[in-house]
Parts: sequence; C-alpha cells; structure tokens
Amino acid sequence: MKRQIHAIILFFAFTLPAQGQFTDLEIQRGVRRIDIPFDYINGFIVVDLVFDGIFPLRFVFDTGAEHTILSKREITDLLRANYLRRFPIVGADLSQELYAYLVQGIELKVGKILAKNRSILVLEEDYFHFEEYAGIDVQGILGSDFFRRFVLKINYHRRIISLYDPQYWAPPGKSYEKIPIEINRNKPYVNARVQFHQDTALQLRLLLDSGASLALLLQTDSHPDLKLPEQVIPSNLGAGLGGYIQGYMGRIDELGLERFTFREVISHFQESSFFIDTTLSVQRNGIIGNDILSRFTVIIDYINEEAYFEPNRDYDDEFEYDRSGLFVAATGPALNDYLVYDVIPGSPAATAGIVAGDRITKINCLPASLFSLSGLTRKFQKKPGTRIRLKIERGDEKFKVVFYLRDLI
Repeated sequence: MKRQIHAIILFFAFTLPAQGQFTDLEIQRGVRRIDIPFDYINGFIVVDLVFDGIFPLRFVFDTGAEHTILSKREITDLLRANYLRRFPIVGADLSQELYAYLVQGIELKVGKILAKNRSILVLEEDYFHFEEYAGIDVQGILGSDFFRRFVLKINYHRRIISLYDPQYWAPPGKSYEKIPIEINRNKPYVNARVQFHQDTALQLRLLLDSGASLALLLQTDSHPDLKLPEQVIPSNLGAGLGGYIQGYMGRIDELGLERFTFREVISHFQESSFFIDTTLSVQRNGIIGNDILSRFTVIIDYINEEAYFEPNRDYDDEFEYDRSGLFVAATGPALNDYLVYDVIPGSPAATAGIVAGDRITKINCLPASLFSLSGLTRKFQKKPGTRIRLKIERGDEKFKVVFYLRDLI
C-alpha cells in the first residue's frame, strides 16, 4: 500500500509574513518558463534545492501544504538561525504537544529560481520521519507559498515541474479538460463526484494534494451521507506528526472529475477531526492524491482559479494495493533495513505469524537490503495467489514464513 505523509494535519493559528508578488525572487530577465526536474519515489514528488546557499537538500513538492517546512532542525541550528516564535501544532493523535518555529530570512534555490528572504517553519523535532515510512531521504516540504505566484504544470510522465510567468501564459489546447477550482490559503480545491453505490452519489469538496501518495482519502464525518463501504479493512494510513494515522481502506464505485471517471478506486477513510485544515473556515471532505493526479499532466492556474487535466499513458492503470497485510518501515543508514510496524488482523501475513517488531531480512530468497521500500511494496501488490517467502528475525530468533497474497477488499 502506498503511504502518505501530510503537512495537512498541521494546524497553525497564524499566518506567516506576506511575501510579495515576485519581489523576493531572482529570475533571469525574459524567462517565461522554468522547468524543475523531480524524482517520483514511492508516490511522492521529490525536488532538489539548495538551502540558504549552503545545504543541498531534498523536499517533497506539496500542493496541499500552505507553508514550506523544514523537518530537520539541526540544519537551522548550524546556521544559527533566529527562532522568532514557537507555535503549538496538532499531532496525529490530537493529544501530543508538538511545536514548530518561525524562521525568516532564509534563501531557497530551486532550479533557476532563487527565492530570498523567505519565511519558513522549522519543526522542533522531526515528527514526520519520512525516511522510515516513505523510504525516501528528504528534509522537508516545499509548500505552495513558494510556487503559488506561477502557473504550475506537473508532468508526471516526463518528471518535470514547469512554472510559468502568468503574464505570458496561455491556456493549453483541446487535449486538456478545464476544471474549475477554488484557491483557499494557497491550496487548490475541486468539486468531485463520489459514488459508493448505484443509489448513493455525492458531490464532495476535495483538496488536490501532490504531497499524498494515495489515490483518495475521504473524511467520514464531514458529510452526513459519507459512509464506509460495506467491505473495508483496518488500515494504518501512514505517518503524521508524532504518530501513526489510523483509519480504513476500501473501494468506492466511482470518482468523477468533469468528464473523467475512475472506477473501483482504492480509497482511505478517516475521521476528519484527524485532518484539521490550516483554515478553520474551509470545509473539505477529503483529498485527491498522487495515485490519481499522476495519471494526468496537471496544470494549476492559481490566479484564475482553474485547473487543466490531460490524461497520460497511466490513465487506465488499475489501482494497486498491498495484499499481504504488512506495514513496513525503512530503517538503517541506507534505508534498506525493513521493520514491520503493523499487521492487518486476519491478513496473509498475520495468518503466517508475522507480528509488529519483526525484521524482514530476505524476500523470496533474496536479501531484503537489495530492495527499496517501494520495490518491497510492489512485491506485496502482485496478483492474488502469488507466493511470498520471507526470512524473519525476532530478537535472537530467526525463522522462515510462507504465505500467499490475496484480495483483502
């Protein structure tokens, strides 16, 4: 199962200092478009940047995050940054006291854009743990405060983000479908049709979130008719601030975006209280993540509040999910040491006797260290009936298990 790590579960009762239209950006004169290459890793868009002229870092590119966030405080400690204010933030379980700091005057270089005198948020501790739960070495989130002044184009097929000067940009051709959106606090929302059964179709307000590796997440208590499908399984939805995010996984019959329709969509379900938006007035019903967005080339015109979608070659791909019941974290310096952190009750892995805390050392006779976390995940997404052989370490004990993948929903 693809995992999610969100900035959207942050709640900040404040607004960062305004940064004017292009006034803090150095862009070569006459340049109307800037292309930024990215890596697409385990369902996340990852871009390279230079932090304050010194540190080469990797950030998740996140249209669902209002602010740019540094998760590694040791970097700003080395820079002797002035932590202006300390803010409480809400953790994944809504009970922990977590904190972030406001830091001003930071310089960010992304591609050919040099952004000076930026205000960013720095987490007091690395609450995200991207490395463990997503298997990618990243140090923060590049939020929409950085790119909202441009017309944004994400070409998932070519792995290119393009930023256009809105003065010179013209809408694309007929191969794109224009979809109205609403921009609220720099974040794009779209109205979509979600059908659970033949007699239950809802119009829902969803966030377009490139910082989520899933297809669809619905907040079950955000609408009186938004109910769980008949067949769901308990699911660990991923890592949030300070803890795991619990919920359910199942399928919906259809998801409709204007003329585009997806059927049998793997969907995640969670109480909306766990996903407090950065704007209390925003009433959203869920998010659309990269497992939907990556089937298109996506253009977001922030100024005119319009989006354009062009299907790519992945448009008709089936929605894949884990058929083992395992939730695995990547650990170790090379992020290739794999620890089981949860198991779905009654799943093939649970029936085989695997428990949380087990370490996977081999898969199908090959050392697990040869696989990335996304490669390991793909093994568990193969067709029903596929035999999986694992070598497990549990404390001083070593043993082998065999199980067969099967549909869980």
